[in-house]
Amino acid sequence: MVNVTYDSSGSLIAYDADGAEIVYNLGDIGFIIATMALVWIMVPGVGLFYSGLLRRKNALSMIYTALASVAVVSFQWFFWGYSLAFSDSASAYIGNLKYFGLKGVLEQPSVGSSRIPALLFCVYQLMFAAITAALAAGAIAERGRLGPVLVFVFIWTTIVYDPLACWTWNPNGWSFVLGGLDFAGGTPVHISSGTAALAISVYLGKRRGYGTERLAYKPHNTTYVVLGTVFLWFGWFGFNGGSALSANLRAVQACIVTNLAASVGAVTWMLWDYRIERKWSAVGFCSGAISGLVAITPASGFVGAPAAVLFGVLGGTACNFATQLKFLLGYDDALDIFATHGVGGIVGNLLTGLFAQASVAGFDGATEIPGGWLDQNYIQLAYQLADSVAGFAYSFGVTVRHFIFI
Repeated sequence: MVNVTYDSSGSLIAYDADGAEIVYNLGDIGFIIATMALVWIMVPGVGLFYSGLLRRKNALSMIYTALASVAVVSFQWFFWGYSLAFSDSASAYIGNLKYFGLKGVLEQPSVGSSRIPALLFCVYQLMFAAITAALAAGAIAERGRLGPVLVFVFIWTTIVYDPLACWTWNPNGWSFVLGGLDFAGGTPVHISSGTAALAISVYLGKRRGYGTERLAYKPHNTTYVVLGTVFLWFGWFGFNGGSALSANLRAVQACIVTNLAASVGAVTWMLWDYRIERKWSAVGFCSGAISGLVAITPASGFVGAPAAVLFGVLGGTACNFATQLKFLLGYDDALDIFATHGVGGIVGNLLTGLFAQASVAGFDGATEIPGGWLDQNYIQLAYQLADSVAGFAYSFGVTVRHFIFI
């Protein structure tokens, strides 16, 4: 039974099982609802971005796949995904089915934050799961059919994303308990999807004719790439800013460093491309913006603006050079998902261990962390490395096994 009321000041009043009063600010609730919608708009952004990079005959399928991923993951999250990731009686690795079918996910404080009710936290986190699946599914471009892809999305979200989200953000998760810092999804979103894309690319092999018709594999519509980047950059303010789970100064800081890292990453990638091609590249600019956004994601609630510049430079540089790995190692990552999201997520996680500041985390008035190397907490880098390696190994191994199974 839902037991809520509203007072004259505009606050939502709920009561726990013992009758104790819980006060939620409607401004915070409204803010998270808005940021939830911003994260949703990133999914068609991913579809447009990927679509523009593919050949014309495969363009529509990528947009379709991205939107279909939202539908599949929304059902999965209702069915058992939220419970597996965020049940309050979870183990160090995975939750149980306490909230199966969203039973009991109502007005009580969420496991993620006492500032918002569980029902709102649930739908906000759903968008993270949906975009992660859409990112990973992009690796099947030009080599798969929609039906099997949707089966893949449901199973992959269950056996890869949910455990990673649990150990990263659930208070019982091993990385959370260890002290790993991941504000908005460096490991659960970017390392997991990027590494899954690598596993898919290796397992499926190269596209038919790849390497013999190089001109045919150039982006068919740069306008789609730019439009997709606009949606992603716009939505990322909700992705990172909303991860503060409250309309506070920490959310504002997260938005500032998000925009700055994206801007610096875009210029950095474009300059690296100019060094080789002697022309300015719109696709390079967009790819650099995404790499900067990926790199700053785990750190966005922990670092100041000067560090964000370095995140953009190193994220843009590392991801740009990582695009050559597919030629060195002989796999066909059609959309450079591993180079952008896998490598970018690892770079962001490690830089978080260096530049996280206790003072920035405290902008919300509640969070206390020991910081990173800037605060002389040198062990933090080891925690970040452990989380990154575990996320990479788990996602790669389980994704390959998943493909063998289906």
